[in-house]
Amino acid sequence: MTSIRHRNTALCGAALCLLAVAIGAFGSHALKDILVAHQREQVFELANRYQFYHGLALLTFTALLQNMNSVRSVAQLTGLMTSGVVIFSGSLYTLALTNLAWLGAITPIGGTLMIAAWVLLGKIIYSARGEDK
Repeated sequence: MTSIRHRNTALCGAALCLLAVAIGAFGSHALKDILVAHQREQVFELANRYQFYHGLALLTFTALLQNMNSVRSVAQLTGLMTSGVVIFSGSLYTLALTNLAWLGAITPIGGTLMIAAWVLLGKIIYSARGEDK
């Protein structure tokens, strides 16, 4: 069961990175005129950067947590981080393309989920230190 959870975490991380590269390339070429017209290039880049960083983080977590007996926590971590990225980056991508400013109100929900994932990671690591004895 543990290897399945870690594999799912790695798959989520790889998917987020893959999509970040594809969306970033698409944004810098096909969507450039829209982003410039809305003056939202930096918003789009921020969404893309956070998506890529958190995809890499999930891949790192897979290696870091491989030997820790925290199957449930790994699943929670993956869920928090993935849903956080979808909400955070997704709302910013949509804001950048549609120029609907009210979408910025949704972004902090995703940010909060990503912060919660980082807090959970700290808890997992802190709890695991007792397992080394």
